[in-house]
Amino acid sequence: MNLIFQNGTSRILVKEYFVKFKLSKLAFPATLALALFLTPLAVSAQEGEPVVVDEVIAQVNDGVITLSMLRRETKESIEALKQQKGLTEQQATEQMAKRQAELIATLINEQLLVQRGKELDLINDVEAAVNRRMLDIAKEQNITSMEKLEEAMRASGVSPEAVRQTMRTEMMKQAVIQREVDAKIFYGSTIDELRRYFDAHKEMFRKPESVELSEIFLSLAGKPESDVKARANQIVTQVRGGADFGTLAATYSEREINGVRSAVQNKGKVGLFEVPNLRADIATAIKNVKVAGVTDPLLSDDGYQILRVDARNAGSDVPTFNEDRVREAITGERSPKEREVYLQNLRNDAFIKISESYRASVEPLLKITPPKTVKASEQKKDKEKNGKP
Repeated sequence: MNLIFQNGTSRILVKEYFVKFKLSKLAFPATLALALFLTPLAVSAQEGEPVVVDEVIAQVNDGVITLSMLRRETKESIEALKQQKGLTEQQATEQMAKRQAELIATLINEQLLVQRGKELDLINDVEAAVNRRMLDIAKEQNITSMEKLEEAMRASGVSPEAVRQTMRTEMMKQAVIQREVDAKIFYGSTIDELRRYFDAHKEMFRKPESVELSEIFLSLAGKPESDVKARANQIVTQVRGGADFGTLAATYSEREINGVRSAVQNKGKVGLFEVPNLRADIATAIKNVKVAGVTDPLLSDDGYQILRVDARNAGSDVPTFNEDRVREAITGERSPKEREVYLQNLRNDAFIKISESYRASVEPLLKITPPKTVKASEQKKDKEKNGKP
């Protein structure tokens, strides 16, 4: 199982958190809970006349969700919908307006996880992981010190402090879920239970097909998507017409490692992958592509990919017992439900007070179970014991 702080990495079973940017144009939004406001903020329009510029939407134990936090989160979500789904500003804004209550509930869950992480004394571990990730970013950009990295980020209009805070929040959430939920599932089964699961799901433990892939990547940074897509289609036509993929990758691919275009050296080679572990859209794209064939251009968050199938390795129909793989399968099967149960318990045990303006729409989403009331018979016994009628 991948642990968040194991071997100096920031990987966990749930997902992997990365911050990627180019110095010319930082792609990482410097938002998400930049500050907590314990009371509404105000500025004076005239002496003695305060003007409220923020308000508390919800109190979550000793923290709060504010209107400014909701607005920042909404703005990020609108931009993501525009970029990833091609929605117009109006369409994305309307969609997020319908999901406002859901977004507030998500912010409440996030704050509960961060608070729990502090209770678990994970602050120092998370801070160390943030520092490692910032150093990784510096290396990727061929920057020699943290000070120079922060200077470059500020020059690109992004606050290093805001980026760090966002990373802290994400890593803390992941660390809590991994420790409190996934790790308990992963390590919770005995060998006998693992064997029984293996025997009941043998089809899951056959050796899967694997593929070797190469890539030509065209970045969307600073370019109209239509132009990038048109160039990608031209390259696909060239490859299918007989042009050498490696040569085209060395010429056009924009994937960088440590600030250097990697395809110049490796001709676009990416590596060997088990098909079940591929991203769903990639697995679909290469499904019927023969060896030496290429996919149509595939849109990702930051650009277009053209993938070449360099080799295919057949799987095996013989199931093989591997303890870690069985544990991972059990965790993957059970963790979604267990995470929901865990979050629900956090909400049930927390003090959560929603502002009147949002209460009717948000509270049903939280599904908070009120504390159990004392039974009437027990109340009667207590009264008799205390000499009350």
